Amino acid sequence: MAKEYRFDYNKAKPNRFAARMKDAPLVAVIDPDVAKVFTTAEQVNTALRALISAMPKERMVEK
Repeated sequence: MAKEYRFDYNKAKPNRFAARMKDAPLVAVIDPDVAKVFTTAEQVNTALRALISAMPKERMVEK
């Protein structure tokens, strides 16, 4: 590896922006055929919530 790509982890600092990402939305990439049907985030979320409500409760894992 070239010298300019070597990182000195002893000089590393905590990410001061990490707290901002705590409640940030999760981004997921959907396939183009799905994107043609669900064109907005609201539509995707509605469909996923319907799927979740149809799932058996023992399959759902809580965080």
